[in-house]
Amino acid sequence: MPSSNDNRVSVPFCKPDYSPLEMAHLHASVDEGRLEGGGRFTKECETRISTLSGCREAYVVPSCTAALEMMCLIAGMEPGDEVIMPSFTFVSTANAFAIRGVVPVFVDVDPATLNICPVKAEAAITDRTRAIMIVHYAGVPCDMRSLCALADAHGIDLLEDAAQALGSDWMGQPLGSFGRFAGISFHHTKNISCGEGGALLVNHEEDRQRAEFIRDKGTNRADFLRGQESKYEWLVLGSSYLLSELASAVLLGQLERVDDLNAKRMRLWTRYHQAFDSLSGIRTPSIPTGAGHNAHIYHLRLPTPQLRDAFCQTMKARNIVAAPHYVPLHQTPGGRLYGRAHGKLDVTCDAAETLVRLPLFSAMTDTQQAYVINNARDFLSANDLM
Repeated sequence: MPSSNDNRVSVPFCKPDYSPLEMAHLHASVDEGRLEGGGRFTKECETRISTLSGCREAYVVPSCTAALEMMCLIAGMEPGDEVIMPSFTFVSTANAFAIRGVVPVFVDVDPATLNICPVKAEAAITDRTRAIMIVHYAGVPCDMRSLCALADAHGIDLLEDAAQALGSDWMGQPLGSFGRFAGISFHHTKNISCGEGGALLVNHEEDRQRAEFIRDKGTNRADFLRGQESKYEWLVLGSSYLLSELASAVLLGQLERVDDLNAKRMRLWTRYHQAFDSLSGIRTPSIPTGAGHNAHIYHLRLPTPQLRDAFCQTMKARNIVAAPHYVPLHQTPGGRLYGRAHGKLDVTCDAAETLVRLPLFSAMTDTQQAYVINNARDFLSANDLM
């Protein structure tokens, strides 16, 4: 068991967990001479993602950002349309719509889960609202019963930013299968990673063809390759949204190991929770009844911004990377220029100022985690937060 001042121990914030399986797939891709997207590794990844997420169709793409941009294009959103979303999210959630002139409308989050608050979302609906974009923060499901009912009642689309949530479920139904579309991330910080990558999940049959057109530069090239057309041509607005076979080869190895990788993370997440959840001076993650999460993030929320910043600095001095998270989008120059806030966002602001994420990755050793826990508890004890 390492002491809390053992400088021989170093703990990064995240580290992708690659194995000989990913390397074998990568070599096979090179040997087969197919490096561009759309080959067998692409197709195998899409089949596995569809099965895992319960969606109608999955399309691997260069990033979750690309998946979000495709949602906007497939749905035919126009300048001046509005999409309601939490302010406590990554910039891509908003940027993917703002880049097409669609207005992000920022609302507050639930104080327990930090997911979008259904009551605040409903209050922000106007006659320009086209969709509600939900974000499953830390892989913990949003209140899907309330949000699905809300979207249905107002005749607007429900969209899922499930960037962090592959392998999570609500009442046994996989996240990514609820909304009209969902986006998944395979960035190097995620549970399943190919460095840079993502997936668009499509749940309505009528959206499948348009998704194919848009992913392939707005053309019907996929129909041509299947022998359904004698030529292919430009039909709609689109872009180059196809993930390379090299990245798909790595991704396939990760998907083949998804159960093991998520199980390792859950063991680490649970150990953190056992160490911190009983402490009265801090707030820890809250998992609603019926919500199955994938152990993507473990965070602490300290009483003040000053204590949070001091915690990060103390951990840094001990060679541990503990990180805050989002700057609320409604407070950023881009958020004020391209979007607008609806109502007070007090919970969002508090979370941004007091939350810190602890290192968590499937290759994390017991020694590394014990070192993080010991140092964190030392800090909390010294500041009367135990």
